[in-house]
Order: sequence, then structure tokens, then C-alpha cells
Amino acid sequence: MSFDLVVWALNNTDMPDDVRAANDRCARGEHPQRPADPRVVAFYDALTSHYPDRGPRATQAGSPWASAPLHAAADHIHMRLDENCPDVVLETIERLAGELNLDLLDLQDGTVYPPPVKSS
Repeated sequence: MSFDLVVWALNNTDMPDDVRAANDRCARGEHPQRPADPRVVAFYDALTSHYPDRGPRATQAGSPWASAPLHAAADHIHMRLDENCPDVVLETIERLAGELNLDLLDLQDGTVYPPPVKSS
């Protein structure tokens, strides 16, 4: 069984319900027509440099992806992960989301993990 995570580039003041609402809009096929958020681009580039979502490596044994390529939009990346996905992949996703100030949505239970608060 696979599981899904989505990173979202929303405003720092958005609440978990805002993230879930944005995801619901995506599920209905409603995507903003705007340039890609640089945080989303950086996340995708960094993640897929380690774990490609295209080409032969994306579908071979040991790939973390249950479905590839990843769903990439201007404001989010949806990842369907294989149930045997190594913990290091999840740790990489969490780390990159935090570093790039992205919300992380766990679609299994609807939990939203906001980016860490940066101290001054």
C-alpha cells in the first residue's frame, strides 16, 4: 500500500485548514495559473536529484515512488510513496520542507506539519 505526502508553498500565516483546502482544490483539478514558487522548484530539484522520478531509476526496485513522475504544480508537489520507502527518504522530505519553508501535508490523516519557526 502506498501513502501520500504533499508539500505546499503557502503564506507563513496560513493555518492547517488552509493547506487542506488548497489540497482539496488540487484534487478537484483547480490549479493556480502562475509561475512556479521558487521554493517548490528548489524542493523538487533537490529531492529528485537523490530520488529521480523520471527515467529507469524511478521505476526500478528500491525507488521510493509508488507513482512517478511526481505531481508538480506551481505551489505544491504531491508524492505517492511506496510502503517500503526507506526512512531516509522521509527524513529528506521533512528536512527539505523545513529548510524551504514549505508546509507538509500527510494525506493519510490530514495532519499538516508547518515549517519550523526560525529564531532571530
